Amino acid sequence: MIYADLAVAGLNQLLTCSGPAPRKGPAMKEVGLMEKAWVAGYRGQVVFIGSEKEFREKVSLTDGARVLDGSGLVGLPGLVDCHTHLPFAGDRSQEFSLRLQGYTYQQLAALGLGIQTTVKATRSISREELKDLCCKRLKIMLLNGTTTVEAKSGYGLNFEDEIKQLEVVRQLQGEQPVSLVPTFMGAHEIPAEYRADRRAYLELLKNKIMPEVRQRQLAEFFDIFCEPTVFNLEETRELAEAALKLGYKLKIHADEFEPIGGTELAVELGARSAEHLINITPGGLEKISRSRTAAVLLPGVSFFLMMDRKAPARELLDRGAVVALATDFNPGSSHLLSMLFVLQLGVFTLRLTVEEAINACTINAAYAIDREKQVGSLEPGKDFDLILCDLPSYLFLAYELGRNPVKTVLKNGRVVVEDGRPAF
Repeated sequence: MIYADLAVAGLNQLLTCSGPAPRKGPAMKEVGLMEKAWVAGYRGQVVFIGSEKEFREKVSLTDGARVLDGSGLVGLPGLVDCHTHLPFAGDRSQEFSLRLQGYTYQQLAALGLGIQTTVKATRSISREELKDLCCKRLKIMLLNGTTTVEAKSGYGLNFEDEIKQLEVVRQLQGEQPVSLVPTFMGAHEIPAEYRADRRAYLELLKNKIMPEVRQRQLAEFFDIFCEPTVFNLEETRELAEAALKLGYKLKIHADEFEPIGGTELAVELGARSAEHLINITPGGLEKISRSRTAAVLLPGVSFFLMMDRKAPARELLDRGAVVALATDFNPGSSHLLSMLFVLQLGVFTLRLTVEEAINACTINAAYAIDREKQVGSLEPGKDFDLILCDLPSYLFLAYELGRNPVKTVLKNGRVVVEDGRPAF
Protein backbone atom coordinates (compact mmCIF):
# COMPACT_ATOMS: atom_id res chain seq x y z
CA MET A 1 0.00 0.00 0.00
CA ILE A 2 1.18 3.53 -0.85
CA TYR A 3 0.65 6.16 1.84
CA ALA A 4 -0.14 9.75 0.86
CA ASP A 5 -0.68 12.95 2.83
CA LEU A 6 -1.65 15.12 -0.16
CA ALA A 7 -3.39 14.25 -3.42
CA VAL A 8 -4.81 16.04 -6.44
CA ALA A 9 -7.86 14.34 -7.91
CA GLY A 10 -9.15 14.20 -11.46
CA LEU A 11 -6.89 16.61 -13.31
CA ASN A 12 -8.23 17.38 -16.77
CA GLN A 13 -4.65 17.07 -18.03
CA LEU A 14 -1.41 16.23 -16.26
CA LEU A 15 2.00 16.71 -17.88
CA THR A 16 4.62 14.66 -16.06
CA CYS A 17 7.64 15.44 -18.30
CA SER A 18 8.93 12.10 -17.01
CA GLY A 19 11.65 10.00 -18.57
CA PRO A 20 15.40 10.17 -19.14
CA ALA A 21 17.01 13.55 -18.61
CA PRO A 22 18.12 15.69 -20.29
CA ARG A 23 15.67 15.72 -23.18
CA LYS A 24 17.03 15.94 -26.73
CA GLY A 25 15.71 15.67 -30.26
CA PRO A 26 12.32 14.00 -30.75
CA ALA A 27 12.01 13.39 -26.99
CA MET A 28 11.54 17.15 -26.56
CA LYS A 29 8.03 16.75 -27.98
CA GLU A 30 7.05 14.23 -25.27
CA VAL A 31 5.46 15.79 -22.18
CA GLY A 32 3.97 12.68 -20.55
CA LEU A 33 0.38 13.76 -21.10
CA MET A 34 -2.26 12.02 -18.97
CA GLU A 35 -5.98 12.77 -18.78
CA LYS A 36 -8.26 12.45 -15.74
CA ALA A 37 -5.11 11.90 -13.72
CA TRP A 38 -4.58 11.60 -10.00
CA VAL A 39 -1.27 12.46 -8.36
CA ALA A 40 -0.28 12.01 -4.73
CA GLY A 41 2.63 12.76 -2.45
CA TYR A 42 3.96 11.79 0.94
CA ARG A 43 6.35 13.80 3.07
CA GLY A 44 7.19 16.11 0.18
CA GLN A 45 7.81 13.52 -2.54
CA VAL A 46 5.69 12.17 -5.36
CA VAL A 47 4.49 8.64 -4.56
CA PHE A 48 1.72 8.01 -7.09
CA ILE A 49 0.58 9.07 -10.56
CA GLY A 50 -2.28 7.29 -12.30
CA SER A 51 -6.01 6.90 -12.75
CA GLU A 52 -8.73 7.19 -10.11
CA LYS A 53 -9.19 3.42 -10.18
CA GLU A 54 -5.47 2.82 -9.57
CA PHE A 55 -5.45 5.45 -6.83
CA ARG A 56 -8.29 3.79 -4.95
CA GLU A 57 -6.65 0.39 -5.28
CA LYS A 58 -3.12 1.39 -4.29
CA VAL A 59 -3.16 4.55 -2.16
CA SER A 60 -4.07 4.96 1.49
CA LEU A 61 -4.54 8.52 2.75
CA THR A 62 -3.01 9.30 6.12
CA ASP A 63 -4.95 10.99 8.92
CA GLY A 64 -5.40 14.65 8.06
CA ALA A 65 -4.47 14.14 4.41
CA ARG A 66 -5.80 16.72 1.98
CA VAL A 67 -7.30 16.00 -1.43
CA LEU A 68 -7.43 18.90 -3.90
CA ASP A 69 -9.97 19.00 -6.71
CA GLY A 70 -8.16 19.03 -10.05
CA SER A 71 -11.21 18.98 -12.29
CA GLY A 72 -10.95 21.45 -15.15
CA LEU A 73 -7.29 22.13 -14.41
CA VAL A 74 -3.97 21.43 -16.13
CA GLY A 75 -1.13 20.21 -13.92
CA LEU A 76 2.58 20.31 -14.73
CA PRO A 77 5.89 20.25 -12.85
CA GLY A 78 6.92 23.38 -11.00
CA LEU A 79 8.81 25.60 -13.41
CA VAL A 80 12.59 25.87 -13.04
CA ASP A 81 14.33 29.20 -13.67
CA CYS A 82 17.93 28.14 -14.29
CA HIS A 83 19.45 31.60 -14.92
CA THR A 84 18.72 34.67 -12.77
CA HIS A 85 20.62 37.53 -11.17
CA LEU A 86 18.24 37.62 -8.22
CA PRO A 87 20.15 39.52 -5.49
CA PHE A 88 20.53 43.13 -6.64
CA ALA A 89 19.38 46.58 -5.58
CA GLY A 90 18.07 49.53 -7.55
CA ASP A 91 16.74 49.65 -11.08
CA ARG A 92 17.86 50.83 -14.50
CA SER A 93 14.62 52.31 -15.79
CA GLN A 94 16.41 55.49 -16.92
CA GLU A 95 18.75 53.40 -19.06
CA PHE A 96 15.71 51.64 -20.45
CA SER A 97 14.39 55.05 -21.49
CA LEU A 98 17.74 55.88 -23.14
CA ARG A 99 17.64 52.60 -25.07
CA LEU A 100 14.24 53.59 -26.40
CA GLN A 101 15.98 56.71 -27.73
CA GLY A 102 18.54 54.62 -29.62
CA TYR A 103 21.39 53.88 -27.18
CA THR A 104 22.67 50.28 -27.21
CA TYR A 105 23.43 48.18 -24.16
CA GLN A 106 27.15 48.41 -24.99
CA GLN A 107 27.05 52.21 -25.44
CA LEU A 108 25.44 52.60 -22.02
CA ALA A 109 28.14 50.43 -20.46
CA ALA A 110 30.83 52.59 -22.09
CA LEU A 111 29.24 55.63 -20.42
CA GLY A 112 29.74 54.01 -17.02
CA LEU A 113 26.14 52.91 -16.74
CA GLY A 114 24.95 49.32 -17.07
CA ILE A 115 26.22 46.79 -14.54
CA GLN A 116 28.27 49.42 -12.69
CA THR A 117 25.08 51.30 -11.81
CA THR A 118 23.65 48.22 -10.16
CA VAL A 119 26.95 47.51 -8.40
CA LYS A 120 26.80 50.91 -6.70
CA ALA A 121 23.22 50.34 -5.59
CA THR A 122 23.86 46.81 -4.35
CA ARG A 123 26.94 47.82 -2.39
CA SER A 124 24.98 50.59 -0.68
CA ILE A 125 22.24 48.52 0.99
CA SER A 126 22.21 46.21 3.98
CA ARG A 127 21.74 42.46 3.98
CA GLU A 128 18.23 42.84 5.40
CA GLU A 129 17.24 45.33 2.72
CA LEU A 130 18.61 43.05 0.01
CA LYS A 131 16.84 40.05 1.49
CA ASP A 132 13.51 41.92 1.54
CA LEU A 133 13.91 42.81 -2.14
CA CYS A 134 14.65 39.19 -3.03
CA CYS A 135 11.70 37.90 -1.01
CA LYS A 136 9.30 40.12 -2.94
CA ARG A 137 10.73 38.91 -6.25
CA LEU A 138 10.58 35.26 -5.26
CA LYS A 139 6.95 35.64 -4.22
CA ILE A 140 6.09 36.96 -7.69
CA MET A 141 8.01 34.10 -9.30
CA LEU A 142 6.16 31.57 -7.15
CA LEU A 143 2.76 33.06 -7.99
CA ASN A 144 3.71 32.54 -11.65
CA GLY A 145 4.55 28.88 -11.11
CA THR A 146 8.33 28.93 -10.57
CA THR A 147 9.40 26.64 -7.73
CA THR A 148 13.19 26.39 -8.27
CA VAL A 149 15.49 29.33 -9.03
CA GLU A 150 19.21 29.63 -9.75
CA ALA A 151 20.54 32.86 -8.19
CA LYS A 152 23.80 34.52 -9.27
CA SER A 153 25.84 37.07 -7.40
CA GLY A 154 27.85 39.53 -9.50
CA TYR A 155 26.62 42.95 -8.42
CA GLY A 156 29.09 43.33 -5.56
CA LEU A 157 32.39 42.84 -7.41
CA ASN A 158 34.34 43.01 -4.18
CA PHE A 159 34.88 40.59 -1.33
CA GLU A 160 32.34 42.01 1.11
CA ASP A 161 29.45 42.53 -1.27
CA GLU A 162 29.80 39.31 -3.24
CA ILE A 163 29.73 37.47 0.09
CA LYS A 164 26.74 39.60 1.14
CA GLN A 165 24.73 38.57 -1.92
CA LEU A 166 25.48 34.89 -1.49
CA GLU A 167 24.76 34.94 2.24
CA VAL A 168 21.38 36.52 1.49
CA VAL A 169 20.65 33.69 -0.95
CA ARG A 170 21.57 31.17 1.75
CA GLN A 171 19.30 32.88 4.31
CA LEU A 172 16.41 32.91 1.85
CA GLN A 173 16.71 29.16 1.32
CA GLY A 174 14.93 28.40 4.58
CA GLU A 175 12.70 31.44 4.89
CA GLN A 176 10.45 31.07 1.83
CA PRO A 177 9.26 28.14 -0.32
CA VAL A 178 11.27 28.50 -3.55
CA SER A 179 14.35 26.27 -3.79
CA LEU A 180 17.48 28.27 -4.59
CA VAL A 181 20.66 27.18 -6.36
CA PRO A 182 23.53 29.64 -5.68
CA THR A 183 26.06 30.70 -8.31
CA PHE A 184 29.11 32.89 -7.65
CA MET A 185 29.54 35.37 -10.50
CA GLY A 186 32.21 37.76 -9.33
CA ALA A 187 33.38 37.58 -12.96
CA HIS A 188 30.38 39.58 -14.14
CA GLU A 189 32.35 42.75 -14.90
CA ILE A 190 35.60 44.50 -13.99
CA PRO A 191 34.67 46.89 -11.16
CA ALA A 192 35.34 50.59 -11.73
CA GLU A 193 38.15 50.72 -9.18
CA TYR A 194 40.08 48.02 -11.08
CA ARG A 195 39.64 49.32 -14.63
CA ALA A 196 43.27 50.47 -14.70
CA ASP A 197 44.51 47.12 -13.38
CA ARG A 198 42.45 44.18 -14.66
CA ARG A 199 45.09 41.70 -13.56
CA ALA A 200 44.70 42.75 -9.93
CA TYR A 201 40.98 41.97 -10.04
CA LEU A 202 41.55 38.56 -11.60
CA GLU A 203 44.06 37.78 -8.86
CA LEU A 204 41.59 38.97 -6.20
CA LEU A 205 38.99 36.60 -7.60
CA LYS A 206 41.33 33.62 -7.89
CA ASN A 207 43.27 34.03 -4.67
CA LYS A 208 40.70 35.41 -2.23
CA ILE A 209 37.03 35.53 -3.18
CA MET A 210 36.67 32.25 -5.09
CA PRO A 211 38.40 30.14 -2.39
CA GLU A 212 36.48 31.86 0.42
CA VAL A 213 33.10 31.34 -1.24
CA ARG A 214 33.87 27.64 -1.68
CA GLN A 215 35.25 27.29 1.83
CA ARG A 216 32.00 28.73 3.23
CA GLN A 217 29.96 26.61 0.80
CA LEU A 218 28.10 29.69 -0.38
CA ALA A 219 27.95 28.72 -4.06
CA GLU A 220 27.74 25.52 -6.05
CA PHE A 221 28.38 27.04 -9.49
CA PHE A 222 30.84 29.57 -10.90
CA ASP A 223 29.80 31.74 -13.85
CA ILE A 224 31.77 34.12 -16.10
CA PHE A 225 30.62 36.79 -18.55
CA CYS A 226 32.73 35.87 -21.58
CA GLU A 227 32.71 38.85 -23.97
CA PRO A 228 35.55 40.86 -25.58
CA THR A 229 34.65 43.93 -23.51
CA VAL A 230 34.22 42.01 -20.24
CA PHE A 231 36.31 38.84 -19.79
CA ASN A 232 37.99 37.66 -22.98
CA LEU A 233 38.55 34.02 -23.89
CA GLU A 234 41.96 33.79 -22.23
CA GLU A 235 40.70 35.37 -18.99
CA THR A 236 37.61 33.17 -19.05
CA ARG A 237 39.73 30.04 -19.40
CA GLU A 238 42.01 31.16 -16.58
CA LEU A 239 39.14 31.80 -14.18
CA ALA A 240 37.18 28.72 -15.23
CA GLU A 241 40.14 26.40 -14.70
CA ALA A 242 40.76 27.95 -11.28
CA ALA A 243 37.09 27.45 -10.40
CA LEU A 244 37.14 23.80 -11.45
CA LYS A 245 40.21 23.17 -9.29
CA LEU A 246 38.33 24.64 -6.32
CA GLY A 247 35.40 22.29 -6.90
CA TYR A 248 32.88 24.61 -8.51
CA LYS A 249 30.56 23.41 -11.25
CA LEU A 250 30.88 25.67 -14.26
CA LYS A 251 28.57 27.94 -16.24
CA ILE A 252 29.58 30.48 -18.90
CA HIS A 253 27.74 33.49 -20.32
CA ALA A 254 28.77 32.83 -23.92
CA ASP A 255 28.43 34.54 -27.29
CA GLU A 256 25.72 36.96 -26.22
CA PHE A 257 26.93 39.98 -28.19
CA GLU A 258 30.04 38.80 -30.05
CA PRO A 259 30.83 35.37 -31.58
CA ILE A 260 34.18 34.82 -29.89
CA GLY A 261 33.95 31.10 -29.14
CA GLY A 262 32.67 31.12 -25.58
CA THR A 263 30.40 28.19 -26.36
CA GLU A 264 33.29 26.08 -27.64
CA LEU A 265 35.24 26.87 -24.48
CA ALA A 266 32.28 25.91 -22.28
CA VAL A 267 32.00 22.54 -24.00
CA GLU A 268 35.77 21.96 -23.87
CA LEU A 269 35.83 22.61 -20.12
CA GLY A 270 32.78 20.44 -19.45
CA ALA A 271 30.60 23.30 -18.27
CA ARG A 272 27.13 22.34 -17.14
CA SER A 273 25.73 25.08 -19.34
CA ALA A 274 26.55 27.79 -21.84
CA GLU A 275 24.08 30.65 -21.61
CA HIS A 276 22.71 33.22 -24.12
CA LEU A 277 24.26 31.97 -27.43
CA ILE A 278 22.60 34.75 -29.44
CA ASN A 279 25.77 35.03 -31.53
CA ILE A 280 27.01 31.46 -31.32
CA THR A 281 29.52 30.49 -34.02
CA PRO A 282 28.87 27.61 -36.44
CA GLY A 283 31.60 25.67 -34.65
CA GLY A 284 30.05 26.37 -31.28
CA LEU A 285 26.66 25.23 -32.50
CA GLU A 286 28.13 21.98 -33.75
CA LYS A 287 30.11 21.30 -30.57
CA ILE A 288 27.36 22.02 -28.07
CA SER A 289 24.90 19.94 -30.09
CA ARG A 290 27.17 16.91 -29.67
CA SER A 291 27.77 17.50 -25.96
CA ARG A 292 25.93 17.28 -22.66
CA THR A 293 26.50 20.97 -21.95
CA ALA A 294 23.07 22.60 -21.80
CA ALA A 295 22.30 25.50 -24.12
CA VAL A 296 20.42 27.88 -21.81
CA LEU A 297 18.55 30.32 -24.03
CA LEU A 298 17.22 33.60 -22.66
CA PRO A 299 14.62 34.97 -25.08
CA GLY A 300 13.72 37.74 -22.68
CA VAL A 301 17.06 39.41 -23.45
CA SER A 302 16.47 39.72 -27.19
CA PHE A 303 12.92 40.86 -26.43
CA PHE A 304 13.88 43.38 -23.72
CA LEU A 305 16.84 44.81 -25.66
CA MET A 306 14.75 44.84 -28.86
CA MET A 307 17.40 42.87 -30.73
CA ASP A 308 16.68 41.56 -34.21
CA ARG A 309 18.95 38.59 -33.62
CA LYS A 310 17.78 35.62 -31.55
CA ALA A 311 19.51 32.48 -30.35
CA PRO A 312 19.21 29.73 -33.00
CA ALA A 313 16.94 27.55 -30.89
CA ARG A 314 15.40 25.64 -33.75
CA GLU A 315 18.78 24.66 -35.18
CA LEU A 316 20.12 23.71 -31.74
CA LEU A 317 17.12 21.48 -31.10
CA ASP A 318 17.16 19.90 -34.52
CA ARG A 319 20.86 19.06 -34.14
CA GLY A 320 20.27 17.39 -30.78
CA ALA A 321 21.44 20.01 -28.27
CA VAL A 322 20.13 20.10 -24.70
CA VAL A 323 18.01 23.26 -24.80
CA ALA A 324 16.71 24.99 -21.67
CA LEU A 325 14.97 28.34 -21.18
CA ALA A 326 15.26 30.87 -18.35
CA THR A 327 14.35 34.46 -17.51
CA ASP A 328 17.83 35.96 -16.99
CA PHE A 329 16.05 38.18 -14.46
CA ASN A 330 18.25 41.26 -14.03
CA PRO A 331 17.77 45.04 -13.98
CA GLY A 332 19.46 45.87 -17.26
CA SER A 333 18.67 43.41 -20.02
CA SER A 334 15.73 41.27 -18.86
CA HIS A 335 13.61 42.67 -16.04
CA LEU A 336 11.44 39.59 -16.22
CA LEU A 337 10.15 37.38 -13.39
CA SER A 338 7.73 35.02 -15.15
CA MET A 339 8.83 31.68 -16.58
CA LEU A 340 5.38 31.39 -18.14
CA PHE A 341 6.18 34.45 -20.23
CA VAL A 342 9.55 32.91 -21.12
CA LEU A 343 7.72 29.78 -22.26
CA GLN A 344 5.57 31.97 -24.51
CA LEU A 345 8.62 33.83 -25.84
CA GLY A 346 10.20 30.46 -26.59
CA VAL A 347 7.23 29.63 -28.78
CA PHE A 348 6.68 33.00 -30.45
CA THR A 349 10.26 34.26 -30.87
CA LEU A 350 12.37 31.07 -30.94
CA ARG A 351 9.84 28.93 -32.85
CA LEU A 352 9.68 26.10 -30.33
CA THR A 353 6.60 23.93 -30.15
CA VAL A 354 4.59 24.22 -26.94
CA GLU A 355 5.84 20.80 -25.87
CA GLU A 356 9.49 21.71 -26.51
CA ALA A 357 9.08 24.94 -24.56
CA ILE A 358 7.52 23.09 -21.61
CA ASN A 359 10.42 20.62 -21.42
CA ALA A 360 12.90 23.50 -21.77
CA CYS A 361 11.30 25.22 -18.76
CA THR A 362 11.12 22.10 -16.59
CA ILE A 363 13.28 19.00 -16.94
CA ASN A 364 16.02 20.53 -19.12
CA ALA A 365 16.14 23.66 -16.98
CA ALA A 366 16.57 21.39 -13.96
CA TYR A 367 19.39 19.58 -15.77
CA ALA A 368 21.15 22.91 -16.43
CA ILE A 369 21.51 23.38 -12.65
CA ASP A 370 22.16 19.71 -11.82
CA ARG A 371 18.74 19.22 -10.23
CA GLU A 372 17.14 16.84 -12.74
CA LYS A 373 17.08 14.03 -10.15
CA GLN A 374 15.05 16.15 -7.73
CA VAL A 375 12.81 18.48 -9.77
CA GLY A 376 11.68 19.26 -13.31
CA SER A 377 9.36 16.27 -13.75
CA LEU A 378 6.66 14.46 -11.81
CA GLU A 379 7.87 10.96 -10.98
CA PRO A 380 7.77 8.83 -7.83
CA GLY A 381 10.70 9.73 -5.59
CA LYS A 382 11.10 13.28 -6.88
CA ASP A 383 10.03 16.46 -5.12
CA PHE A 384 6.27 17.01 -5.17
CA ASP A 385 6.48 20.35 -7.00
CA LEU A 386 3.29 20.82 -9.02
CA ILE A 387 1.46 23.79 -10.49
CA LEU A 388 -2.24 23.74 -11.31
CA CYS A 389 -3.39 26.05 -14.09
CA ASP A 390 -6.91 27.18 -14.85
CA LEU A 391 -6.76 26.29 -18.56
CA PRO A 392 -8.79 24.00 -20.82
CA SER A 393 -5.64 22.49 -22.36
CA TYR A 394 -1.88 22.70 -21.90
CA LEU A 395 -1.67 24.34 -25.34
CA PHE A 396 -3.22 27.41 -23.71
CA LEU A 397 0.05 27.92 -21.81
CA ALA A 398 1.25 29.62 -25.00
CA TYR A 399 -2.03 30.18 -26.85
CA GLU A 400 -3.56 32.47 -24.22
CA LEU A 401 -1.48 35.56 -23.46
CA GLY A 402 -1.66 38.29 -20.84
CA ARG A 403 -3.12 36.29 -17.93
CA ASN A 404 -1.48 34.32 -15.15
CA PRO A 405 -3.36 30.99 -15.17
CA VAL A 406 -1.64 29.56 -12.07
CA LYS A 407 -4.27 28.75 -9.47
CA THR A 408 -2.39 26.48 -7.07
CA VAL A 409 1.28 25.72 -6.43
CA LEU A 410 2.59 22.77 -4.44
CA LYS A 411 6.19 22.90 -3.25
CA ASN A 412 7.67 19.83 -1.60
CA GLY A 413 4.13 18.56 -1.07
CA ARG A 414 2.91 21.73 0.61
CA VAL A 415 0.29 24.12 -0.75
CA VAL A 416 2.13 27.45 -1.05
CA VAL A 417 -0.18 29.21 -3.52
CA GLU A 418 -3.94 28.73 -3.35
CA ASP A 419 -6.56 30.47 -5.49
CA GLY A 420 -3.76 32.56 -6.96
CA ARG A 421 -2.65 33.93 -3.58
CA PRO A 422 0.31 33.12 -1.31
CA ALA A 423 -0.51 30.45 1.28
CA PHE A 424 2.70 30.44 3.31
